[in-house]
Amino acid sequence: MWPMTNVSRALKRGFDILAVLAACPLLLPLVGAIWLALRLSAGSPVIFRQERAGKDMKSFTFYKFRTMRSDVDPYGPSPRSGSDPRLTPLGRWLRLTSLDELPQLWNVLRGDMSLVGPRPLYLEQARQWNEHQRRRLEVKPGLTGLAQIRGRASLTIEEKIDLDVQYVQRLGLWLDARILLATVVRLLSPRHIYEKRYSRDRDTWNNDKPIA
Repeated sequence: MWPMTNVSRALKRGFDILAVLAACPLLLPLVGAIWLALRLSAGSPVIFRQERAGKDMKSFTFYKFRTMRSDVDPYGPSPRSGSDPRLTPLGRWLRLTSLDELPQLWNVLRGDMSLVGPRPLYLEQARQWNEHQRRRLEVKPGLTGLAQIRGRASLTIEEKIDLDVQYVQRLGLWLDARILLATVVRLLSPRHIYEKRYSRDRDTWNNDKPIA
């Protein structure tokens, strides 16, 4: 493990910026094609915006390509399968390939997020966590993290948060590199992306709130 010193934090931030900028020649045409396809097939808005909890509980605007119909409740329960009628045809494919997350590269460039870190959850969820669980807020949220390579949809929210806290406790550049490599491998292989059960104790958090 390579502990995160001030120097390594600066290196982590520098890597985030350089990696995103280096990927721009490849990704910008793809982003443009997805934007146009969504605009033509599902109308506007193409980009979904929502407030999420960032480092130290600071709120930030989170971006994704819109995958559901524009008339659905953005705070409703997350889809449990690709057959959910709220999903658009293109949205189903974007979720399956995780390409709906591409706009978050802008969040990375802005400094709201990092390439690696706990996934950003709802502010209301974070307010319900205990002191141990809030440790996941000690770092910037990420595009991918330990929970995403250790089970993702097969994990409950409690298991995901435990892994997020483990990430904070083990924080280091070598761990980030391993997570990024494992993420690439997982993106290239078929996987189940829809949660069967949100929590160990209930299907949705706070009874009627959404699954992040």
